[in-house]
Amino acid sequence: MKVAMISEHASPLAAWGGLGGADGGGQNVFVADLAAELGRQGHHVTVYTRRDDPGQPARVRLAPGVTVEHVPAGPAGEVPKDRLLKWMPDFARYLQARWADDAPDVVHAHFWMSGLAALQAAERLPGGLRPPVVQTYHALGAVKRRHQGDRDTSPAERIDREREIGRSADAVIATCSDETRELVELGVPREHIIVVPCGVDLERFTHDGPTAPRGDGHRLVALSRLVERKGVDTAIRALAHIPDAELVVAGGPPRHVLEGDPEVRRLREVAAEAGVAGRVEFTGRQDRDQVPALLRSADLVVTLPWYEPFGMVPLEAMACGAPVVATGVGGHVDTVVDGTTGVLVPPRDPAGTAHTINGLLADADRRAAMGAEARRRARTRYSWARVALATTEVYARAMAHGEVRA
Repeated sequence: MKVAMISEHASPLAAWGGLGGADGGGQNVFVADLAAELGRQGHHVTVYTRRDDPGQPARVRLAPGVTVEHVPAGPAGEVPKDRLLKWMPDFARYLQARWADDAPDVVHAHFWMSGLAALQAAERLPGGLRPPVVQTYHALGAVKRRHQGDRDTSPAERIDREREIGRSADAVIATCSDETRELVELGVPREHIIVVPCGVDLERFTHDGPTAPRGDGHRLVALSRLVERKGVDTAIRALAHIPDAELVVAGGPPRHVLEGDPEVRRLREVAAEAGVAGRVEFTGRQDRDQVPALLRSADLVVTLPWYEPFGMVPLEAMACGAPVVATGVGGHVDTVVDGTTGVLVPPRDPAGTAHTINGLLADADRRAAMGAEARRRARTRYSWARVALATTEVYARAMAHGEVRA
């Protein structure tokens, strides 16, 4: 099968170039690992992403069977993703020209702007040929606006465009059951939607292997992009009620420029106000190869966002055998089995989160049992091999649907 993946702002090369799930962004990792697994399974994948550096080559081999192609759409420099919309017609015209003589069997768009470009290109191919389009949103504007309100900087027309994309695509992949509900409420036909979760790299994230150095007390690890909605401040405030424990916050900019980051400064102020500044360590950006050792060093991995479209960190922690304390939102509800592989807590509840963590830290046997069950669940349900097979089933369904539409 010849697959065209569109990931306009999130290059898979970032995921495999030193940026892990917490820094490169979940979409980068998702696209990179899914494409690589499809290549391993014998498919031919081209990932189209926006050229954001004038020195980038036109094409780069990512993995066997997988090529990344840099699309000239907008300036060849960094542009915030919320400002990329005006360049999507250029992106679509490039795709149309590339596919005119050699159309893919199926197009898989990642994020809503990629969906716009993919649908525009697919509908305008000569000879009436229209490859089927599969859409994965990764994040929905309606959910972002609900939780961020006036801090939401996404384009105003985003929600309407997401609805149109969902209705026009041949299939829509939701990464969790909660997203299915959100999509139906948005107006996407339920018959278009299939749930296929994210996967985890089970060769990288393992129970066996080196462990990052740590002290004698309990260690909590928060691996996250450092933006307010990720709820790292909740973990810091909870630490005030958790004696003899440290919190390692991994993510954000590289360590040498941490102090210049506004969110790091805010979180340091939160730690000072809570009286725990001496027990919170900010490591900065972690290379992807460093992350498993850090997760294995944790007594508990805490991930406390206000909302989460899927959430890769719980899966990575579970694969390493680390029990998880996570907010019961979005994909966490599917991946973390409450009371079995970890515990789900309400968002923005430092006192309640601290009570849960204290109970787990006091019971090593329970943590060990949770870690073992977490590892088993990650390995049996969330391998990329399994996720890629489920994805190709969606592709086949979309191809059949496209034949009916034509």
